Amino acid sequence: MAFSPKFLRRSLNSINRWRFLSSSSDSRVLLQHSHSAPSPCYSFLYNDNRNHVCSRDFCSRTSNFDEISSQGPAAIDYSALLQEDEFHNLADATTHDLLEKIEEYGDSVDIDGFDIDYGNQVLTVKFGSLGTYVLNKQTPNRQIWMSSPVSGPSRFDWDPTAETWIYRRTKVKLLETLESEIKQLCGDPIKLS
Repeated sequence: MAFSPKFLRRSLNSINRWRFLSSSSDSRVLLQHSHSAPSPCYSFLYNDNRNHVCSRDFCSRTSNFDEISSQGPAAIDYSALLQEDEFHNLADATTHDLLEKIEEYGDSVDIDGFDIDYGNQVLTVKFGSLGTYVLNKQTPNRQIWMSSPVSGPSRFDWDPTAETWIYRRTKVKLLETLESEIKQLCGDPIKLS
């Protein structure tokens, strides 16, 4: 059954306490009553002839627009977490410290194919056939990214309380992760923290 736009406007004006939930530019507008008991949902669709079609069904629960919009990932303003110059100072200090300590470690152990390189803000540590680590700064995200032959990719954020780089997903610290993994790969312990 097709309804005219005038009928739909009149019908919508008579419905109290309805909330807009979602829309698509070409197909559907969904409205839902705001009571907490199961309530009817009205969907206004376009059919193939571009006429408005009204349908009604019952929802098992109601929700409001705030709930629906908050289900997606929240955007993070990384510049509010750490200013860019502060990020560069912390990341550069960490990278240069790692460069020195891992270079010393490489000189003290016998690892065929060991090589360490720092250029274009990327630290590359090759442990020959054991694998390669790559660490680089991600300025827009205020993170240090690490590619590991043991644990794969990780993104470390600066934790001002702990004063260290932490992978938020697992709560592991960058330096402790490297110490553990390098010992696992090479057999000899390394002190980075």
